[in-house]
Order: sequence, then C-alpha cells, then structure tokens
Amino acid sequence: MTKELNTELGPDGLPGHDYFLDAVNHIDEAVSNKSIAIGAAKGIVYSLVETLGTMVGDPDLPAHLKSGYMGALDLAVELETKLSKF
Repeated sequence: MTKELNTELGPDGLPGHDYFLDAVNHIDEAVSNKSIAIGAAKGIVYSLVETLGTMVGDPDLPAHLKSGYMGALDLAVELETKLSKF
C-alpha cells in the first residue's frame, strides 16, 4: 500500500510544511528499508535542507509558516546527520 504524499500548494504558492515532513519521512523509511542508495538519500536530504533553509531565511515569510518549515528543517537536519554516519 502506497501512502499518498501531500502535494498541495498553499494560497501563497508554496508547499506546506507537511509536504517537506512527508518527504523527509519517506526518505528515512526508504533508507531503513534499503530501497534507496545512501548516496541518493544524502543528495535528496541535502537539497531538502538547502531548500528549507532558504525558505526559513526569507524575511517576508509569515511567522506561522516559518515555524512549520523550521520543524521540517530540524527533522531533515537530523536525517542528514544520521545519513552522514553511513
């Protein structure tokens, strides 16, 4: 059974933080199941961290969005740290 990922864009045209949380969790599960190469997972997580970092650093981003993206960024950084041990 495949879980449907959250792909909706918000009214501001940006994906919600759940989109990024789903992505990080999906990569984490794929690594745990050995269904993705570690190098590929590292590259994807690196891109997620860079993207979220840019979004969080945007001074025009409303505070309620910033906090959600920060949570996703923290989770992505944790996964990046976990992957660096491989």
